[in-house]
Amino acid sequence: MASYLIRRLLLVIPTFLGITLLVFTITRFVPGGPVDKIITEARQLNQSSGTATNVYQSENSDSPLSPEQIQELKEFYGFDKPVLISYVQWLGKILQLDLGTSTRYYDPVWETIKGKMPVSIYYGTLSTILVYLVCIPLGVLKAIKHKTFIDNSSSVLVLVGYALPGFIVAIILFVWPAAHWDLFPLGGFVSNNFDDLAFMDQVWDIIYHSVLPMIAYMIGSFATMTFLMKNTLMDNLSADYVRTAIAKGLSFKGAVFKHAFRNSIIPLATHFGNNISMFLAGSFLIEKVFNIDGLGLLGFESLVERDYPVVLGVLVITTVLGLLGNILSDFCVALVDPRVKFE
Repeated sequence: MASYLIRRLLLVIPTFLGITLLVFTITRFVPGGPVDKIITEARQLNQSSGTATNVYQSENSDSPLSPEQIQELKEFYGFDKPVLISYVQWLGKILQLDLGTSTRYYDPVWETIKGKMPVSIYYGTLSTILVYLVCIPLGVLKAIKHKTFIDNSSSVLVLVGYALPGFIVAIILFVWPAAHWDLFPLGGFVSNNFDDLAFMDQVWDIIYHSVLPMIAYMIGSFATMTFLMKNTLMDNLSADYVRTAIAKGLSFKGAVFKHAFRNSIIPLATHFGNNISMFLAGSFLIEKVFNIDGLGLLGFESLVERDYPVVLGVLVITTVLGLLGNILSDFCVALVDPRVKFE
């Protein structure tokens, strides 16, 4: 197992380098970076002040800053060097656990990300647990009760959830249960008076604020995992080894849970690590709708504001989580499938 783990970890390195190099290169060529943003703000400041604009002619366009000032900005933000050299320098800082400094908040990137992580970890962990706790029993029930009223009625709800993206569900929940019916808060992670509440009231306040976002987070994976569980279990129930076990006198319930069930959860185990990484990364659209200050919203706002150090920092975290999630999925498969050996 140790050799297998070492090989998988070694494969993480080229994958990580490929993903980060691609995104890093894009940030260097996409217009509207921090230097362009400062130039635009300086031009707007000159226009709003009503003073005559002292315009310096640059090589390609007019600018309220001199070429020397623009060059100093490029050197400050690291845009004065070729892409590969800048990438190697950035990667060297990453290896020293230095994600750089935000061009928007002017704080260390890690401190900015670390402040958002508890919210993302909370929603990611709870969503993953709830998806598996609900989808596995529901999938088993749908397989056993195939083509009955229970199966058909639940399929309608699951298919609707599968057809609607999570952010659309978030908007629907925001408009009706929250805004129109006033059953749940409009957004946020906790209430404004959270610090003044007793401990149990704080717990309830977090749960109360989590209901609608959690439904939006779960809806897509909920539908996929339910149908995956149902279809896999039905395939195993029709297999020869299950029919043989029943013919030898084993009850149908025993055949389901002693033979077919374990083989049926193997496909779900392959998605376990990926689901964790996906949930922890968050959904910026859902977080935007419910005003949840998580990692997904941070990445989205940083991309809009061209805060590339934070964008790359979020990319590093999500990439590492995704790659480690793949390895975790392999271990989960080995736990439920005795045929899998780490050799």
